[in-house]
Order: sequence, then structure tokens, then C-alpha cells
Amino acid sequence: MKVSGFTIIRNAVKYDFPVVESIQSLLPLCDEVIVSVGNSEDNTLELIKNIQSQKIKIIESIWADSLRKGGLLLAKETNKAMDAISSDSDWVIYLQADEVLHENDTSVIKEAMQKWKGDKKVEGLLFDYKHFYGSYSFIEDSRLWYRREIRIIRNNKHIHSFRDAQGFRIYDNLTPIDEELLNGGRKLKVKHSGATICHYGWVKHPVVQQNKRSSFYKLWHDEDSIEKNLKQNTEYDYSLVCALKRMEGTHPAVMADRVKKQDWKFDFDTNKKNLSIRENIVRFIETKTGWRPGEYKNYKLI
Repeated sequence: MKVSGFTIIRNAVKYDFPVVESIQSLLPLCDEVIVSVGNSEDNTLELIKNIQSQKIKIIESIWADSLRKGGLLLAKETNKAMDAISSDSDWVIYLQADEVLHENDTSVIKEAMQKWKGDKKVEGLLFDYKHFYGSYSFIEDSRLWYRREIRIIRNNKHIHSFRDAQGFRIYDNLTPIDEELLNGGRKLKVKHSGATICHYGWVKHPVVQQNKRSSFYKLWHDEDSIEKNLKQNTEYDYSLVCALKRMEGTHPAVMADRVKKQDWKFDFDTNKKNLSIRENIVRFIETKTGWRPGEYKNYKLI
């Protein structure tokens, strides 16, 4: 069984992405890891080159900053990295630059890939999510966040990144047009991997988080929307959240230094639940049955 991994990154230092840790968490699972490095305003390329592994293959990319339609730029860059994957790989693992795998899940993921390798009906593997927020001590506790997504796919050239690269779909055409990438394709048939992704995209110094949010907002919206809706604050206000809970368990080992070096303070009253009536009803139903009414699922669990 041959496995490829891939990710895309730009301005990792400027926006404090844990991309090195993300790649390090991928390496034990993969025979190769493709890292597409976009044109950056910092030393992101050097950062990636300094990772000590013969498995890493770097490609350099120029991002089309004028493309501001539903995060389509991210999907296109993701597909560009996928195109560099070896043709003889069986599975492909994708991590975003703020997503990290826990070493406790390594054997679980390998077993899942091996188990379903011969069953061609299984087009991908699903992961649960822990969304950390504000600091490394809190995770989201609201149904407004997605709880599962596809992160392992078949090495199938008909599978492409969907919308803003959150997930994947399968297309009849080998090179789908932009509108298809945003709205078309067929949902992948998947099995659950049994593993969890640690998502750290909302754990940064408040100044860095605000800068990152301002920059990434531009990937979805035009100039008029930016001027009207993007607040020019110095720091991100982490208090603007519905509900959080204390983290249980451990962080991935590769995150130890980053967790230790947190240089800002954030605390939250976990008894505080700023939820709508609908959200409270959904929480009650899910707690009792495990079913989340109205949940967005970009996949078909088989």
C-alpha cells in the first residue's frame, strides 16, 4: 500500500500556521508528502525546506489573488498540489496547514486504509474534528462548527477539491470548470477512519488572528463587501463565540512546544451558552440520539 500526503501553505510565519507540525504529523503515514508553497511575504519556503525528511516534495505556486469567488482560489491551489501526487499511490491524505493528526491515531488510520483498500466502493475516509478556539485549553461546543470531513481519498483523478477546499467531490470531467468546483460534482462514498483531526486555526495571538482573518476574508468577497463588512480592528475578539468546553486528553506530541509558548491569555466561562432556541433543540436531540438535525454533510457515509 502506497500513501501520499499533501498540503498547501502561504505566509505561514506571518499568520502563525502550525504547518511544520501538520506535516510532521503526516510523515509517519506517508511515502511522500507534497507541499505546495504559495508566493509568500515571509520565509515560508525556507521553513518548509528546513523540515528534515526525504519524503517531502516541494512545489512552488503563484496564487491568483484576484480570484474571489467562494474561496475558489483555495480549491484550485489544492487541486494543483493533488496533481503532483505519484500516480501509483493507493490513498491520498490531505491536511490543511492548521490541522494536525495525533500520534495515537497513526495505527488506527493505517488499519482503516488497509481495511478498505480493496473495496472500491469506498472513495474516502472521514475524520472527526476537535476545533480549538482562543487558546489550547478550549474547544468549540456548538453545532455551528462542522464535526466531520473527508481527509483521505482514493488516488482518483476524478476527485477534486470542493468549494473552499474544506472537502472533496467526484466529477465526470477530469478538469471541472470553476462553477462545477463550487456547486457541482457527486458526494464521495466514505467510511469513518476512526481518527480525529485537531484543528488549530482559531488559536493564535489576537493580533495575528485579526490580520489573518482580514487577509482570508478577501478570498471570498469583493472590494465592496470588504469595505462594508470587514472591521479594521487591531485584535480579534475571542469573546464572540457561542459555547466552549475544556479540552480533555492530550495534544499531538508535535504541538508540545507551540502549546508551551502561548504568549497571550484567554479564559472562558464554559457554563456560558449563548445559543439560539433552535441550537438548544438540536443539542438536546443530538445528546439523546447521536443525530444532528440539519447537519451539512459533504459525503455519503456507507
